[in-house]
Amino acid sequence: MKKIFSNYRGFVFWVVVLSLQPIFTVAQSAKKPIEITDLLKIKTAGSVAVSPDGSFVAYTVTAIEQDEKNSFEYNYETQIWLARTDGIGAPRQFTTGKDGARQPVWSPDGQNLVFVRGVNGQPQLFLASMQGGEPRQLTSLPTGASNPVWSLDCKMIAFTSSIPLRQVYNDSVMNPRKNRLPFSMEKPGLTDGFLQNNSVKPNANGNMEEVRAYLYKNETDNKAKVLNKLNFQQETSTSSDMSVTHVYLMQPQPGATPKMVTKGMLSFANPQFVANSPLLVVERVRLDNLHPDRNLESAIFTMDTLGNSLQMLVGQPGFSCYNVVVAPSGKRIAYQKSIPGDVRIPALFYQDLQPKASPRQVVFDRNKGNVLWSPDEAAIYFTTQTNGGAVLNRYDIKSEKGTSLTLPDKGINDFDLKAGRLVFTQTEIESPSEIYVSDPMALTFSQLTQLNDWVREKHISLPEKHTFKNSLGQEVEYWVMKPAGFEAGKKYPLLLEIHGGPSAMWGPGESSMWHEYQYFCSKGYGVVYCNPRGSGGYGETFLRSNRNDWGAGPMEDVMTALDKAVAQGWADTSRLLVTGGSYAGYLVAYILGHDQRFAAACAQRGVYDLRTFFGEGNAWRLVPNFFGGYPWEPKIQAILERESPINYVENIHTPFIIFHGEQDLRTGVIQSEQLYKSLKVLGRPVEYVRHPGANHEITRTGNNRQRIDQMLRTWEFFERFINGTK
Repeated sequence: MKKIFSNYRGFVFWVVVLSLQPIFTVAQSAKKPIEITDLLKIKTAGSVAVSPDGSFVAYTVTAIEQDEKNSFEYNYETQIWLARTDGIGAPRQFTTGKDGARQPVWSPDGQNLVFVRGVNGQPQLFLASMQGGEPRQLTSLPTGASNPVWSLDCKMIAFTSSIPLRQVYNDSVMNPRKNRLPFSMEKPGLTDGFLQNNSVKPNANGNMEEVRAYLYKNETDNKAKVLNKLNFQQETSTSSDMSVTHVYLMQPQPGATPKMVTKGMLSFANPQFVANSPLLVVERVRLDNLHPDRNLESAIFTMDTLGNSLQMLVGQPGFSCYNVVVAPSGKRIAYQKSIPGDVRIPALFYQDLQPKASPRQVVFDRNKGNVLWSPDEAAIYFTTQTNGGAVLNRYDIKSEKGTSLTLPDKGINDFDLKAGRLVFTQTEIESPSEIYVSDPMALTFSQLTQLNDWVREKHISLPEKHTFKNSLGQEVEYWVMKPAGFEAGKKYPLLLEIHGGPSAMWGPGESSMWHEYQYFCSKGYGVVYCNPRGSGGYGETFLRSNRNDWGAGPMEDVMTALDKAVAQGWADTSRLLVTGGSYAGYLVAYILGHDQRFAAACAQRGVYDLRTFFGEGNAWRLVPNFFGGYPWEPKIQAILERESPINYVENIHTPFIIFHGEQDLRTGVIQSEQLYKSLKVLGRPVEYVRHPGANHEITRTGNNRQRIDQMLRTWEFFERFINGTK
């Protein structure tokens, strides 16, 4: 029996829930607390695709399954499911197999579904008929295939594949004219970075060509790693390799040969067919002879389906134009435009599908994602980070007005709209992930899935929303969650949770923190979190208000939220705790160097010395973007010294546990080594935990055993200092 809800945009339901919280708490008293291993029960709805007639939705579900060979290990598995949008019948799993499936896309006639599945470590396209039968493999490219798109006549599929640049350069088909690179490889003393002649035999004692062949063999045999790229740090390793993404076309039938339709040694992305026309719309970097690591500008082009007549449609020096969406009629496009390296909200535009057409801007002061034209092209739909949630919005083309269709106490992660059926995934306090269907205005809606029914048996702690004005006169939102089983008159530990980014945003609609918040509440802790200056979801002025001020200003905001939570009277001020990861790891360390009130603290994956972070992390552009320059510039050097937590390490006396993934190159593992070693030399109470093989995403999409380890180890460390379990 499906659940029906109405007046989704009204605030009445949420006000009633909060007003009844004491009754709700009593009613939950018999329910079980959230446990650490409940993390493994969470199923997450991913991408959704509604059939052209609106009768079905294909969607992905990511579950965590126990490893067949090791009972302590748990692996992610993503499969495609199908459900009727009228709610009749139970959803059914559409794909199976350990390699999973993702990116489902309906053919325009609704007869077939193309999707991506891993084969021998590479993504490949598969075709499934709605008439039945096993899915059939379409592609077997050594470089894989992703991002499939159907032509409107169902006769072609476009997709992309990432190919090593050296392979493109040397391939007689992909580079038949032996064209030189359109940019410098920045290999000192050499005009061409690909001088290797495969016909030359490697010889360490030979002539220059033979010596170069010998040196190249050392590189291919992983005996040497020669770095000439600016962006040589990946997420888990360093590399000088470069790849090019190209667009392919093929007929949607097994045995058909994919044809590469884009050319050259620059990447193309996001191919889309133009209705009733042999045209594709694609995205590509602007050609200006700069190395791709230095060229952050992109433009939108049209080309024919033979790969000819490339013509720039939208582009401007100094800007990036991307995320293009062709309207159903093929007569208009929507796209986003931003200045690379500037801390601003990208602008969303729409215009006719022709060069030099006059663009019109969708004025909406939030970051916009998942942009989608309505089937009648009367509106543009998109999601935004807004006041603690991911909100679904509709922009009316005629009136040029935007309307938020959902509330900021929930999180809309993906959606699709066809034939009057709006289907979306949603995170809410009562469940980490479910799928709903509604009318195009989200006035009435029903729940299609029961992915996380187990939550009904659990005690759920509800967040209470509050606000205050900071020293800049800005309104800052914060949320307070009381411990499970809260009793008036008792005192409880209070945990300050801080978000990363620094431009991230937390709230009741944030899926990544759902389990952690509930877990600590179940352990008898109160939780307080806020969105300090610099957070996303509050407009561009708020977003830019932490430039040249990563420390003192945001610290003021999060500590004010803590103070106001303490003022409620139930928190034990001798048992205050703080935790955060990435930028929040930075802010935790900064706070500890300026405030001594916490009984214990935890920092994960943090940045602690901004000068060395510039060289060590692949997120190094945060330094020039937020502080306006580079560490060797005297003015910038002084700012980075002032803002770096390592320079206040002598003031840190709080018991401190520090985490870092062993392979984390986004922030750089030396950052935590430096902080830990400094505290250790000073004789401070510090513990350092490294997770082998883990990257920066350990707490979100990392190894599940390590995710559990990090949270359990944090709780155990806190307990040593607040409950006498030393």
